[in-house]
Amino acid sequence: MGPIMLDVLGTSLTAEDKELLLHPLVGGLILFTRNYQSPDQIAQLTLDIRKAAKKELLIAVDHEGGRVQRFREGFSKIPAMGNIWKFANQNLAIAQELAKQSAILMALEVQAVGIDISFAPILDIDDISAVIGDRAFHKNPEIVCKLASAFVDGLHLVGMKATGKHFPGHGSVQADSHIALPIDPRSRDEIFSLDMLPFKSLINSNKVDALMPAHVIFPEVDDEAVGFSPYWLKEILRKDLAFDGVIFSDDLSMEGAACVGGYVERAEAAQQAGCDMLLLCNNRDSCIDVIDNANINIDDKSNQRLLRLLKTSTYSLSDLNENARWQHARKVLAEYI
Repeated sequence: MGPIMLDVLGTSLTAEDKELLLHPLVGGLILFTRNYQSPDQIAQLTLDIRKAAKKELLIAVDHEGGRVQRFREGFSKIPAMGNIWKFANQNLAIAQELAKQSAILMALEVQAVGIDISFAPILDIDDISAVIGDRAFHKNPEIVCKLASAFVDGLHLVGMKATGKHFPGHGSVQADSHIALPIDPRSRDEIFSLDMLPFKSLINSNKVDALMPAHVIFPEVDDEAVGFSPYWLKEILRKDLAFDGVIFSDDLSMEGAACVGGYVERAEAAQQAGCDMLLLCNNRDSCIDVIDNANINIDDKSNQRLLRLLKTSTYSLSDLNENARWQHARKVLAEYI
């Protein structure tokens, strides 16, 4: 499984899409709202993608809930994770159940149309970042740990792997890494004891299967943005925290990634830092440039990690109405949302 995750342009595959999917460096594909028309259409598209690739391929989507839900018409409405605590009237047991059922509902529907993973849950805290905001479960990291753990339980119950983001935390910087490079000047102790707590907790309990680092610089820890930092990824994440899951780069087209140069340099730096899979989205020319010119390789250890993220469920859209877990999740959430 190659280290590049790319996107496709529309609701069906072009000849160029098919050619790129065949390339040995391409091992994943991420879907966006522009790729979606209906549940049946997206199910057909994922089938066509796998046929065109002629190999194992990891298909992903950002389907967190709230304002980050790529498919809407024909899919259940998933709440923003930051609203769950309010819906539960600050009752932890109820909030955990709502988090779990949200994950079950999302994962069942996403997998039913041929997608392996949604990049969730958010493990950031809801502090001062507008781009995170209600995507995060709570501002208290202890509550984030409990709700995110319940969410992951829901994913695992129905066969989806969990991807925590954005390591070691994006919630305490104001700048949006989509359009700028955030710099968090706080002390190492504050970052490690506050923002990193949910990540450390879920890693220690073996609940997180993959992580996505933040395009953020923490100068009191390292001068490089986390996703390009061997110190953050190899020393802290792999060695100190003993994390053996997949490390995805965040989208290398984001402005927060421009700190290391052009797309070729970004891809090379991310892989050298320790990322298993490199996301190259919304810029086809640059994706081709990376495939043609970047010094990146297929790593056996990364390949084994990535294979663990493939879905094992075989049910389809037509099976959902008869699925007791899907029916129960919809009923539970309907009582609160």
